Amino acid sequence: MRNFIRSALLACLCCMGAVWAQGASQDAMADRVLPCTACHGEEGRATPDGYFPRIAGKPAGYLYNQLRNFREGRRSYPQMAYLLTHLTDGYLYAMASHFSELQLPYAAPAPATAPQAVLERGEALVRHGDATRDLPACQQCHGQKLTGTEPFIPSLLGLSRDYLSSQLGAWRTGQRHAPAPDCMAQIARHLSLDDVQAVAAWLSVQAVPDDGKAAAHAPDTLPLRCGSLQVQLPPDQRGEQR
Repeated sequence: MRNFIRSALLACLCCMGAVWAQGASQDAMADRVLPCTACHGEEGRATPDGYFPRIAGKPAGYLYNQLRNFREGRRSYPQMAYLLTHLTDGYLYAMASHFSELQLPYAAPAPATAPQAVLERGEALVRHGDATRDLPACQQCHGQKLTGTEPFIPSLLGLSRDYLSSQLGAWRTGQRHAPAPDCMAQIARHLSLDDVQAVAAWLSVQAVPDDGKAAAHAPDTLPLRCGSLQVQLPPDQRGEQR
């Protein structure tokens, strides 16, 4: 696996270097991001094991934030950081925009394997939260359909149980960060390990409505202030090199 990822990274760098010279025309974008699919699956649909998540159709602002977080060390994955170190904000936004526009069908969810009590606990936290522990419901930010909102809040559906639990665990232990105030870190610190497993188990077996299309707007009032929602997008959102 390590050799595969290294080869994919080298291919990605070569491809990016070639299209860098061509500029940032939209026609070149498909070729520019093609090596990304070595890990994230064809057209960014995710891989069968689910460790590399789906990026197709996610809000552009969310994808842009994550690329910046990898580049700037708020998310820890050395291979991604290595790829992104020398790319400008405009370039990152162009990549994010390309994948956000790929509205592709989702595969059927994995069959449930967790006990019913675990699934019920996960659903309760997702839909209602737990006011006694200052835990807002996931739906309060990620939308009633849990498919996210434009431009910064991602869908929670169409992701594997392992990926969901690993990311919630990374928030919980401080291995994953976002621009301050880091609302997800605040939430994750109130989750127990059993909570993490329950939420991941329930989300991973839900069907994705409307092909996962994000809602046009976030709710007027969110339960917490989130720095990720305050990030300024590049002035040139076409991603032309500056």
